[in-house]
Parts: sequence; structure tokens; C-alpha cells
Amino acid sequence: QVQLVESGGGLVQPGGSLRLSCAASGSISSISGMTWYRQAPGKQRELVAFIASGGITNYADSVKGRFTISRDNAKNTVYLQMNSLQSEDTAVYYCNANIKSNYVWKNYWGQGTQVTVSS
Repeated sequence: QVQLVESGGGLVQPGGSLRLSCAASGSISSISGMTWYRQAPGKQRELVAFIASGGITNYADSVKGRFTISRDNAKNTVYLQMNSLQSEDTAVYYCNANIKSNYVWKNYWGQGTQVTVSS
């Protein structure tokens, strides 16, 4: 059974930094794109950052220059380094990945991790 588990969320002051991690576990033979999404209260879930298996990245305009997505393929883990955090970044952050397990590709979601930016 494949699982995505996020960690690293918490409470941080405006201007601070956090690093989120998302580790995939289970019977995994390959992972393609990995994505971070977020959902703020009362708002729709939105894409934050994407990284392809080869390392190509894409970011939402609202986080460009502040957030950095990276991945460690040996550890089946994706990271999101978040700097210069603002109150508007407060949300539940979700990891998403396309994973091949037992010869079948599926899309998986993590359970989410809360990020709160407040003084």
C-alpha cells in the first residue's frame, strides 16, 4: 500500500521560514511528477509548486522567489522550502504524486500538514 506522509508544518511568524517534507512509502517502482498544493479556509485547493522526475519545476506566481521545491529520488521524498512567509500563506499543505506500484500508475494524496503564519 502506497502512502504519502507530510511533515514540517507549524506556526511561524511573518517573514519566517518552514521546510515541508513529503515521503512516499510502500511498494514503489517509480514516481513521476510531485506537487505541493494548499487550501486555505473557505478557499479552493490551489497548486503551489511542481517538480518533474527530471527536476523541472513550476511555481504559482504568489510563491515565486520565496518557495523552492526539490526532491530526493533515492528517498522518494519531496520538499518545500518556504521563506519570507506571509499571513496569506496560511493553509493546509498537501503533497500529491503520480506513483507506479505493482505495474500500475496512480495519483496519491497525503493527509495534509497545517501551516499557520501569524504574529
